[in-house]
Amino acid sequence: MRTSPGVMAAVERLAAAELRSVNAQLEVLLREALHRRGLSIDEQAPPKDGA
Repeated sequence: MRTSPGVMAAVERLAAAELRSVNAQLEVLLREALHRRGLSIDEQAPPKDGA
């Protein structure tokens, strides 16, 4: 994932505050954003190559 250094620094601070890894924090943030937009997550879908 490419993002600005400022965004990544904010995610790192949030992850540290919530005692999560950066990877886990990104997943939480993505899941929350998808939920707010009314999108469901298909837990059974295999990851696509190159995604």
